[in-house]
Amino acid sequence: MLRKTFDIEMQQVKDEILVLGSMVEQALLDSVDALKKRDIKAAEKVFAEDQAINEKRFAIENNLITLIATQQPMARDLRLLASSLEIISELERMGDYAKGIANINIRMGDEPLLKPLIDVPRMAQKGVDMLHRALTAFVNEDAQTARTLPVEDDEVDALYNQVYRELMTFVIHDPKTIERANWLLWVAHNLERFADRVTNICERTVFIVTGEMKEIKATDDEFWKNQPK
Repeated sequence: MLRKTFDIEMQQVKDEILVLGSMVEQALLDSVDALKKRDIKAAEKVFAEDQAINEKRFAIENNLITLIATQQPMARDLRLLASSLEIISELERMGDYAKGIANINIRMGDEPLLKPLIDVPRMAQKGVDMLHRALTAFVNEDAQTARTLPVEDDEVDALYNQVYRELMTFVIHDPKTIERANWLLWVAHNLERFADRVTNICERTVFIVTGEMKEIKATDDEFWKNQPK
């Protein structure tokens, strides 16, 4: 009976983690869209709704702590519970990156964007796509996907480097643009860190399945070596 109860309650927790992930994904996309449109009202909404993300995280944490206290989990179940605690913490921090982008938009006031946003929305979309698949791998306890997904972080890093180079070009030609360049550089930095945390989630999924706590490199030579030529 206890085993069945644990499985049911853990599935409910996984469902709630997916809800939290969806909230974070939407917050990031909304924050970047608000910045692209210079929509301060929309940015203020993202900023305010970060509280809901925090509350959801703490509600899930309370449920997980209750499971640990009442179910006396061992081995794999304990890894699942401990990793779930870590994953919701990662998601809450990822929500903070969306809030940070919204805050930058607000603080910019009436300042126009230094350049049209092209690579920044691409970074956001890629990060959200990676997060969505990482959480699916977690729920399904799919270690294979979790091992290979972090390789895609290289795409986000490449976009970040592209944004950096373009912004520095503006600053070199006109040093007066440095403040507006810094705003966008911080946005890109938040998006780069968002994608980095997807790797942390993947590492926890691998740990759940294998019991192996190991850093997954973004560029995994072993992965690429085994791909079809």
